[in-house]
This record gives sequence, structure tokens and C-alpha cells, in this order.
Amino acid sequence: MCLRGKMCLDKMELQNKIVWITGASSGIGEALAYTAVNEGAKIVISARRENELKRVAAECKTDISNIFILPLDLEHTGDVEHKVEEVIKKFGRIDVLINNSGMGHRTKAVNTPTAIDRKVMEVNFFGTINLTKAVAKRMQHQKSGKIVVVSSIMGKYGLPLYSTYSASKFALYGYFESLRQELYKDNIKVLIVSPGFINTDVSTKLLLENGQEYGVKSVSQDKGMSPLDCAKGIIKAIKGNRDHKFVGGYEIFSVYVKQYFPKIFYKLMRKMTKE
Repeated sequence: MCLRGKMCLDKMELQNKIVWITGASSGIGEALAYTAVNEGAKIVISARRENELKRVAAECKTDISNIFILPLDLEHTGDVEHKVEEVIKKFGRIDVLINNSGMGHRTKAVNTPTAIDRKVMEVNFFGTINLTKAVAKRMQHQKSGKIVVVSSIMGKYGLPLYSTYSASKFALYGYFESLRQELYKDNIKVLIVSPGFINTDVSTKLLLENGQEYGVKSVSQDKGMSPLDCAKGIIKAIKGNRDHKFVGGYEIFSVYVKQYFPKIFYKLMRKMTKE
């Protein structure tokens, strides 16, 4: 209830809602699956690794009929329309899409092979918007829905060695800010989430110049917020119909330091960033 006993009509409850989560095989996506199920949602979980999706599904505390495992590789989204049709066939609608899939690199900009630049952009940006457009069309037909995209605080500023990753997250901001205005009349809400350091193994999978994975977990991430706490923050923002949500620890304040004290910010970034 809101003040003076009035019902909060703009609040969204997830009980029996159909929530599609990409990147659900590990990290934030996996935690989102557990959190959404705990809220009473029926979930679609997607990622490249089907075996890991099956593991996540088995650990969800709900009837297996409430979970749809749908493998998806965002680098190759030629069949994305068919994927959406599969979800509609299973559940009849899509209430929430959480775009959480992503990948990164750790290379100097001038030394980064174009193939890696394109791969990062294909997964983080083009794959994400291709899926979003296909789902948005369904939501327009429903005249309801919510689209969530997990960006990053590095969508607010770039760091050395993460140029294309930062670029992809900047691009998501511009795209989904525009999309929010376009879909408003269709009763479709858009939420942009900007996590800081979350304690996942994403840094170990960063691509190097030779295409191999970095294989080292960053100290910042090791000390970061737990994926479950991050997921709870995202779900709370979804239920509260937020337009934007920062999730993380003290590193979130770096966004404001950059805005108000740019010279200090860039000096600190150069000092803190190690190759």
C-alpha cells in the first residue's frame, strides 16, 4: 500500500509472471533465476551452455514445469524469432525480459584484433538488441511488459584495457534510453541496470589479444557484492518500476566523482588501473 492507503498501481509483482533471463548459466543470471523463482515467477533461462542451464533449473525451488530451458547464443541470433515463438508456445506470453548475457576482453585498444572487437559488440550489443526487438514486438501486442538490460558502471566511463567492452555498455545506454521513450505508449517499461564489482568469475573469461581467456579473478571482483545480493537489487528495481539502478558497493560513487571531479577521477583511474 502507498501513502493514505492508496494502492501502488505502478508496482509490479512477479507472482506467475513469465520472466526470461539470458546469461542464466552462472553469475548474476543464475542468481536472478533463483530470485525470480522465489518471487513466484515462471522462468525462461537462456545461455550457450545447456548443461549448466539444466544444473540451474535443478537447483531452483519450484516445479520443473515452471522452468523452460532455452539455449541461446547471442553471437548468432539469426533464429531469434523462432526462440521467441518457443517461449510463447510454452507460456503464452513474456512479461519480463532480462538481458544479462555479456562478455568482455582485457587488451590494449590498439592491439585488440578486430575479430575480438566485433565479437564483443555482437554479443553485448547486437545480440542483445536483436532479442529485445523480437520480444518487444510481442509485448506491444500484449500492451504490457518490462525490458531490463544489465549494463555496467563501465557504461558510464571507460577504463584502460576494456575499451570495446566499455563501448558496448555505452551503446546499451543510448539504445535503451531511446527505446524507453518509444515503448512508453505501449505500456512497456525499460530498466537499465549498472552493476559495479560483483563477485563472479567473469574476469577469468576476459579475452586476451591471442583469443585465450585471462584466467585470473580480479581482486576487486573477489571483494565485490555477491551475485545473490545483486540479483535481489535488480528484482527490487523491477518490482518498483525503476528506470535505472546502480548495484554494487563503494565503487558506484566513482560515477559521481567522474561527473563532479573529472580531473581527480582520471588521475585515480590511471593510478589504480594495472595491466
